[in-house]
Amino acid sequence: MSEDKILNIGILKNGTIGSSLLLAFLMDERAESTRIKVREVTSGAKMNPSEECVETMNSLLEFKPELILMSSPNAALKGPLKAREMAHSAGIPTIIISDAPAKKAIDEIKEKNMGYLLVNCDSMIGARRPFLDPVEMTCFNADLLKVLAITGVLQVIAEELNKVIMDMLEGRTPSLPQITIDATTAMKGAEFSNPYAEAKAIAAFELAASVSKITGKACFQLKEREEYMPLLAASHEMMRTAALMCDEAREMEKSNDTVIRKPHHAKQHMLKKIGLHEKEK
Repeated sequence: MSEDKILNIGILKNGTIGSSLLLAFLMDERAESTRIKVREVTSGAKMNPSEECVETMNSLLEFKPELILMSSPNAALKGPLKAREMAHSAGIPTIIISDAPAKKAIDEIKEKNMGYLLVNCDSMIGARRPFLDPVEMTCFNADLLKVLAITGVLQVIAEELNKVIMDMLEGRTPSLPQITIDATTAMKGAEFSNPYAEAKAIAAFELAASVSKITGKACFQLKEREEYMPLLAASHEMMRTAALMCDEAREMEKSNDTVIRKPHHAKQHMLKKIGLHEKEK
C-alpha cells in the first residue's frame, strides 16, 4: 500500500463522556499526521434518536469516512443504537467508545462486527440543576481527564485506534478492538515503573469508577434535595481526589525520569521514549 494513502476517519459524538473529549487528538496530538483526515460531528449534550443521532450520522456519512468512531454515554440507549444501525448499513468499520452502562449493548455490537472500547472509570457527572453549572461541569471533566490520561486509559484507546488505522493504511483487514478497560487493562497501557505510583493509579481508577454509583443514586433515585445534594457534592470530591492521586503517581514517575511518552510519527506509527532527554524511536 502506498504511503500516499490517506484514511478518512469520521467521529460521531452524541452526548459527552470524558473519553471522547479529546478523541481526535489521541490520533494526531501535534497536528502533524500526513496520512489521516478527520471530521467530527457532534450533537452536543443531547442524544435523542431522530433529532440528534440520525441527523448527525447523516452529516458524518457525507464525509465518506472509511473508519467511524462513535462515542456516547451508555451506547445501549436508543439514539446511539439508531446511529450504529446506520453505520452498519453503510458497511463502514466502526468502533464504539462508551462507558460502563454500554456493557448491555456488547452482544448487539458484536453481532454487527463492530469494535468497542468501554471505560469502567468514565463515570457519570452529578447532573442535577441545583448542583451542576458550567463551572462545576468543567471542573469535573478536568479531573476526569486527568484520571483517564494518567491511569493509562487514553493510552490504551490511542494504541488500539492506531493499530486499526495502520492496518487500514497498509492494506490489511483491520481487527477491531473489543475491550472493556478495567484497572488491569489501564495499567498495562500506563506502564508504570514505580510500584507505588501504579498502586496510586489503581486506587484512582477504582475510586473514579465508583463515582457513577453515587451519581446514579443521586440523579435517578433520590427525590428530596437535602438527600441528593450531599451525594452529588461527594461524588465530585471523589473524582477530584482520584485526580490528585493521579498527579502524585505521575510526579513519582517524573522524579525517577521514567515517564513513558509515545508520540505519533508524521506517517502515523507510534514511537516511544522514557528518559526526558532520550530520543524517541
